[in-house]
Amino acid sequence: MQTATFAGGCFWCVEAVFKRLRGVHSLTSGYAGGATENPTYEQVCAGDTGHAEVIQIEFDESLIGYSDLLNVFFTSHDPTTLNRQGNDVGTQYRSAVFYHNAEQQQLAQAYIDQHSADFDHAIVTEVTEINNYYPAENYHQDYFARNPQQVYCNAVIPPKLAKLRKLWLPLLKDD
Repeated sequence: MQTATFAGGCFWCVEAVFKRLRGVHSLTSGYAGGATENPTYEQVCAGDTGHAEVIQIEFDESLIGYSDLLNVFFTSHDPTTLNRQGNDVGTQYRSAVFYHNAEQQQLAQAYIDQHSADFDHAIVTEVTEINNYYPAENYHQDYFARNPQQVYCNAVIPPKLAKLRKLWLPLLKDD
């Protein structure tokens, strides 16, 4: 098993996308990249801790590669908007790859270098070594599956899932 950590806006949205990929063994929403130890959702949302909302993925690299995860990550959010995704604004919603080893760092940077021309604006995704990770509160875990009619989720997540099916159908679980 390998670990990957991504920040692409609201963790509810990112989690809903990645949990559908084959080879993803577990997925936990949380916080990374800040200074406060064991931050709460309220602290992170206030924008004072420096953390990003992230998902941490445990994946089986024999079933899905880190490059595949990067492809899904960069096409499931807007990596060209600084500290925001749609109406979610703040450093906690930044685009970031928190790498766990040198290979992940190299692959993330290579993706950005190779795909910059695919976007209308410059990619602002930060590529940073993971220095901390704190799981989010239990009510954030598997949020969309448990709250599919929540207004925010219902407006934002289904288009992301449709795009996932359109672009990455071979990477999806069979269920």
